[in-house]
Amino acid sequence: MLAGRLNVKTRSFFVEEVPTPRPGPGEVLVKVEAAGVCLSDVHLIDGTLTPLYLRGDTVTLGHEVAGVVAEPGAGVTRWRPGQRVLLQAGEERDGVVWTRGVDYDGGWAEYAVAAESTLVEIPDELPFEQAAIIPDAVSTPWAAITATARAEPARPAGVWGAGGLGVHGVQLLRLVGAAPIIAVDPLPEARERALAFGADMAFSSDDPELAARVRGETGGAGLAAAFDFAGVPAVREQAVRCLGPGGRLVLVGLTDKPLTISDGTAFSYFQQQVLGHYGSSDEHVVQLVELVRRGRLDFSRSVSGVLPLAEAQEAVDRLLRKEGNPVRLILRP
Repeated sequence: MLAGRLNVKTRSFFVEEVPTPRPGPGEVLVKVEAAGVCLSDVHLIDGTLTPLYLRGDTVTLGHEVAGVVAEPGAGVTRWRPGQRVLLQAGEERDGVVWTRGVDYDGGWAEYAVAAESTLVEIPDELPFEQAAIIPDAVSTPWAAITATARAEPARPAGVWGAGGLGVHGVQLLRLVGAAPIIAVDPLPEARERALAFGADMAFSSDDPELAARVRGETGGAGLAAAFDFAGVPAVREQAVRCLGPGGRLVLVGLTDKPLTISDGTAFSYFQQQVLGHYGSSDEHVVQLVELVRRGRLDFSRSVSGVLPLAEAQEAVDRLLRKEGNPVRLILRP
């Protein structure tokens, strides 16, 4: 089969023919129909991220995967050939979470093997291209909003970075009733997209009066919750200045740079918080699939382009160049 493989020592990425895997006991072979291209994949290729648990030097990328059950392994009774499924972005092994497409082979391939517990059935009306992005591009902001920030209805929220995660953050904040929702991004096209996804207003991060504008839009209260989806140190300083009393800043975007708070006295006086966030849990993906099934969510605007698996490098390059300002690019084997 064809697979997009990364050598993590040399950081060389290539699409090549490899043997089709076979499912072991308790595993399922899935015919991949769609796989998302995430900035995390790009960071694996450029060396910003390194797998923690990978056995060997080479891995098939891709942690956002949807497809059809091809072959259940020994002892698997729940899944049968032909069922439409998405795959959780990872699985727990010996008390730690291994990430698909990072610590073990992922879905940039014609077939993928998954533990039976990591499959989630999807409704017929949900296209594979949209289902594939739920396990990260959607579930990560959903978990950040509902579990880490505990965002509440009619409480102001800010989103820094209106990219693949941030625009879904806007969409999901609107679903839970946060108000107003303020998006912040330096790119005009990103701000326009945030408004289309449900932001009440969108400001440039380059605006020297941003904090005053945010307080003006919130009646002087400031933000109850702010989300850094960009992973940029300057964004975090800026977001803290926009928090209200008891406000929470949730760090979703990843960076290895230090976190600093300029006015620690005010931060403590107003009892504000900075909370780290990473990924999501299985239940968040299940919740989102149910919300789609019930007609509460629509991700048709989230698929910015579909490329054949053989052109995976082109998809990576497009994401790096932000060509067309994509929300998510999809690979189709």
